[in-house]
Amino acid sequence: MKRKAAVAIWLVFIFTGIGCTFWYKEWVYSLPTSLPANYKSVGTGAYIDFRTTIHTDSTKPVFLHFFNPDCPCSKFNMAHFKSIVKLYNDNVNFAIVVLSSKHYGEKDIQEKFGITLPVFFDSSIAARCGVYSTPQAVIIDTAHQMFYRGNYNRTRYCTDKKTEYAKTALTALLHRNTIQFDQYALKAYGCQLPKCTN
Repeated sequence: MKRKAAVAIWLVFIFTGIGCTFWYKEWVYSLPTSLPANYKSVGTGAYIDFRTTIHTDSTKPVFLHFFNPDCPCSKFNMAHFKSIVKLYNDNVNFAIVVLSSKHYGEKDIQEKFGITLPVFFDSSIAARCGVYSTPQAVIIDTAHQMFYRGNYNRTRYCTDKKTEYAKTALTALLHRNTIQFDQYALKAYGCQLPKCTN
């Protein structure tokens, strides 16, 4: 009997520890990413010229997925991002901008995450868009003006259907609607970029 009680107490202790770890990780994610000291804000409506770097169909808006393969939040977000691509691929130019201190090639990213989108490694794209954490979405309209820069979802697992910010923004742009977002959409959450120096 004592042995069963000890095992039960031990299991409760383990599951409590696991639960606390998940709670702590979610709480840490809910804290905004610190602004870099040299950060230059880029607002909605700003002209973003990336034509020398990213060649796209000029009749479609551009959706840039800022991604770090080493960031847990980016990894959790990939399935959600791919669902957006699947839904809007005919109407939108999608591209991935990898921001990592490690060296990756385009094929590495495409094969590892099962995607066929163009992949770029130019950190100046992040600076031009005001991105300093991952994962982040930037949506640029056909006039090269920033329509949205922010988060995909309020939770790092992207399971909250009510806060599908990036998807909602893209839908609004395609239907020519205006939209207002809360602080969780527009403040950066996630992993701070390793090369945010511009």
